[in-house]
Amino acid sequence: MKGLYDNEMKLEFLSKTNNEAFARITVAAFVSQLDPTIDELSDIKTAVSEAVTNSIIHGYEEEEGIVRVVSRIFGNSVEIEISDNGKGIANVEEARKPLYTSKPNLERSGMGFTIMESFMDDVKVESALGLGTKITMRKRISGSQELRLRQEQICEG
Repeated sequence: MKGLYDNEMKLEFLSKTNNEAFARITVAAFVSQLDPTIDELSDIKTAVSEAVTNSIIHGYEEEEGIVRVVSRIFGNSVEIEISDNGKGIANVEEARKPLYTSKPNLERSGMGFTIMESFMDDVKVESALGLGTKITMRKRISGSQELRLRQEQICEG
């Protein structure tokens, strides 16, 4: 597998809601080596929060399980996989629709997938009932360094 990506990080934790912040911060720290802008980092953290929360709330519901996060860097892009072995999604297409929620009794907006899609360049959802769900998100990082170089070129030109 060496050579397929520049760097990789794997993380596993219990499906407890207080671990959502841990996952978000860990992925942000890993991605920081690409020198992302504040907005890019915020986008990634928000998307990770949504995916992890979905695994905890919908995948495992009231049961405890393991949530896995794998982050890979390819050049100036990051790929983040968040997976669980929870109950799975019966209809992925329906679940991806804005405002759809399988838990209307909770104060959930049903915007998780919509938020992930708006903050990341690509979002892929794979799910099987009784086996779990894997969300793979990708984002190209323009990076603060690249931005500074462009600004310098504009000032010099």
